[in-house]
Amino acid sequence: MSSPSPALRPAPGALDGRVAVVTGASSGIGAATARSLVAAGCRVALLGRRGDRLQAVADSTADPARTLTVAADVSDGLDLADALDALHDRFGPADLVVAGAGVLTGAPFEDGVPAEWIEMIDVNLGGILRTAQTFARDLLATAGTGRPADLFLIGALAGQVRFPGYAVYSAVEAAVAQLARALRAEYGRRGVRVHVVAPGLTDTDLGSEISHDGTARGWAEHREVVVPMDPDDVARTVLFGAGLPPRVNVAELLVLPTRQDPYLPTRRGTGVR
Repeated sequence: MSSPSPALRPAPGALDGRVAVVTGASSGIGAATARSLVAAGCRVALLGRRGDRLQAVADSTADPARTLTVAADVSDGLDLADALDALHDRFGPADLVVAGAGVLTGAPFEDGVPAEWIEMIDVNLGGILRTAQTFARDLLATAGTGRPADLFLIGALAGQVRFPGYAVYSAVEAAVAQLARALRAEYGRRGVRVHVVAPGLTDTDLGSEISHDGTARGWAEHREVVVPMDPDDVARTVLFGAGLPPRVNVAELLVLPTRQDPYLPTRRGTGVR
C-alpha cells in the first residue's frame, strides 16, 4: 500500500477527524481512495455491492477501526438511505463524499447493447445523482458551520474527448462533468466544494465486462500501449482537493498517464486536447 506523494499530500492534520463516504470502494479507485483517506486521518464509510471485498479493503487500511463497510448498490436509493443511517449511527454526518462507482462497456454504436447502455446510465450517472442527493444535507450542514465540505464526482477522460466505440459511455461521462458544474454553481455559494476528477486509463477492473469481442481486444491492446496509472495516483488528487483551505476549490481535474496524451484527439477549433 503506497502513501500520498509529498507533492499532493495535504497539510499535516488537514483531514484529521473528517467523516468520508466512498462509493465503489470494493476495488480500483474507490478502494485506493478509501485507504488514502483513512491514512490521512478520516473516518470512512466504504460502500459497494460486494460486502466481502469491502471488508478486505477495510482490513487493509491503516486503521480498520476507523472504517465502516456497507453493502449498497448506488442504483438503489433505499440502499443509500440505509447507508446514510448506518453512517450517522457510527460516525455522524458526512463532510466528504466521493462518488466513484462506475462501469464501462463499449462497441461500435450499431452493435451496442441497449441493456448495457441502461446499466451505464443508471450506475455512472444515476448512481452519482442518488449519492450526491443522499448526502447533500450533511454537506450543506457542515458547510454552514464554516468547515470544509467536499463532494467529489469521479468521471472519466472519455467525457472530454472522442473515443470511437464508446459513444454512450462518453456521453454519460460528459453528463457527469456537466452535473458537477451545475452543482458547483448551486452549492458553491453555500460553501460546499464540488469537484470532478476525470481519470484517463487506470489499472482497475473497468472494461472487464466489455461484451463486444473487437472492442474488448482493442481495450486490451490499448492497455499494452499506454501504461495505466495506479489507482493510488487518482486517490492522491482527492486528498489534494480535500486538503485545501475551505475558501479554495479545485473544480476539475483531468488526470491521465503521461503516455496517453499523444493518443488524445485534438478538439477541433481550439488547438487543445
